[in-house]
Amino acid sequence: MSATVTYKCPNCGAGLVFDAEKQSFSCDFCISSFTEDELRLSGADKRAEEAERAEDEFRSELREYHCDSCGAEILTDKSTVADFCYYCHNPIVLSDRVSGAFRPTKIIPFKFDKDEAKKIFRDYCKKKWFLPKDYFSPEHSDKICGIYYPFWVVDADSSAGMNAKARKVRSWRQGNYRYTETSHYAITRRANIHFEDISSSAISTEDKAMLEGILPYPTDEYLDFSIPYLQGYQAKKRDLSREDLTEDVRGKMTSYAESLLSSTVVGYSSVDSKSTSVSVEKSHWEYALTPIWILNYMRKGKNYLYAMNGSTGKIYGELPVSIPKLAILGGLVSLAVGIVSFLIGWGML
Repeated sequence: MSATVTYKCPNCGAGLVFDAEKQSFSCDFCISSFTEDELRLSGADKRAEEAERAEDEFRSELREYHCDSCGAEILTDKSTVADFCYYCHNPIVLSDRVSGAFRPTKIIPFKFDKDEAKKIFRDYCKKKWFLPKDYFSPEHSDKICGIYYPFWVVDADSSAGMNAKARKVRSWRQGNYRYTETSHYAITRRANIHFEDISSSAISTEDKAMLEGILPYPTDEYLDFSIPYLQGYQAKKRDLSREDLTEDVRGKMTSYAESLLSSTVVGYSSVDSKSTSVSVEKSHWEYALTPIWILNYMRKGKNYLYAMNGSTGKIYGELPVSIPKLAILGGLVSLAVGIVSFLIGWGML
């Protein structure tokens, strides 16, 4: 069995967690807080050396929690206690050592703590009239869970080209006749394009709409990965390699390149038959963890997912609808229509 790594408070020895609001590591016991540099410098008892070894042995220092109810798998550091599955809210148990996980190189820490995430969720619900009452109850919002999701982030230098056909149409009248002149053009564009921070989900089974819905993440928020940032949070393991996502990333580059090159084609009546190609000359891939607050709601066998970008606060929501509330609204509308019809019939309007 490999050694457990716990980041302890230099003042009292209690466990530390990462405080998203303060952007520091806090001790709930003695109310102390430390920056990452202060935490590294405080290792008189060789905790700093243990941390370095833990990062080098990232695979062996994490465990996989498995939900027997819905099959979800969540990667966490050993100090994290997972008392419910964020998919189905059933208890989950610790399984064998995780396999196939790789150490990330970058991470964006959480900017919102759980209390602030719950407040943002409740404020979001106040604007939605037809939600079931229990959806925005304190008991439900308390189940919101902070999870790091894995992404591949790519920078690349490329040469791109676009070929297209264009037309210019000119019409004029001369005497009793109208003339139309159509000119055809072959359009060629070439450019060297640098792509920065193209993000692709590193999980094959996740809700793509949700992950795309909360993008982008600020490029200047990425930090070098350090295990202490996982303290108090969960993290999903990746199951997609660089090779698995090569075509997806190339497709995004091609789409971006076509949009960029098309913006330079102006002054024509129409442009069509576009053909765009991208040749990647150099690329740099980094495996990164990004923060998401997740809340699931089960209603009549359907799962409704609420997610919030843990850095920007951008929200993605699949919302349930309360049928009784809709029925009440329908009744009120019918009543109002009936009253207006009655008044019109009696000549009062």
